[in-house]
Order: sequence, then C-alpha cells, then structure tokens
Amino acid sequence: MGAIGQGVAVLVGVTHGDTEEEADWLARKIAGLRIFEDQEGKMNVGLLDAGGEALVVSQFTLYADASKGRRPSFVDAAPPETAEPLVEHFADALRGYRVPVEEGVFGAMMTVEIHNDGPVTIMLER
Repeated sequence: MGAIGQGVAVLVGVTHGDTEEEADWLARKIAGLRIFEDQEGKMNVGLLDAGGEALVVSQFTLYADASKGRRPSFVDAAPPETAEPLVEHFADALRGYRVPVEEGVFGAMMTVEIHNDGPVTIMLER
C-alpha cells in the first residue's frame, strides 16, 4: 500500500469500453494539469514543477448508480479482470511522465486518508 507527500490522490474508475488510449490521455492530463499554487497564490503550477507525487487508487464505486432504489448498482463498473490491467497501465503511463507514483491495492478494502490543501476535487473524463 502506498503513501505520498505533496501531490494528488487519483481515484480511478474504469467502465466498460475504457481503453489504454484513454488511460494514456488521463496520465498526460494529470501530469500537466496546473493545479498547484504559484507565488501569487494562483493555481498555475503543474504536478512535476511542484515536486508532487501521485497516489493511484482503483475506485469502482465511482460508477455507482443510486438513481433507483436504496442499493447502488455497479453494473457500469468494468469487471476486475478488465479494470486492474487498465489501472496499472494508467499508473505506468503516469510514471512515464516522471511522476513518482504509489498505488493502492487493487480490490482490497483500504482506508484512504486524504489531506487537501483547499477544497480542490477535479473530475476528469474523456
């Protein structure tokens, strides 16, 4: 199980039809996303320039559908045999941009502790 200092916690949901091309796009986007503060307090510094790291955690519950009934449906989440290699591909692609990456344990019950510097949560989809 991984831990990082300053950086980003990336909760990765995989759905049916997601591809390595989309995982590569996401890695490139996150590596270059200017979400850290500069000297003037503006979000203007990228992950690498900030000396940041990434914690990648597979999160199938991002595809929960709770629109009907009281129990969420997870039919939109890709099965583990599809999702796990794609999450690993994403983490490796992020490493390819020289981002230090730690990972959660796929399919494990984990306690994930996140400390935000400001309330910044960004959803990326392609």
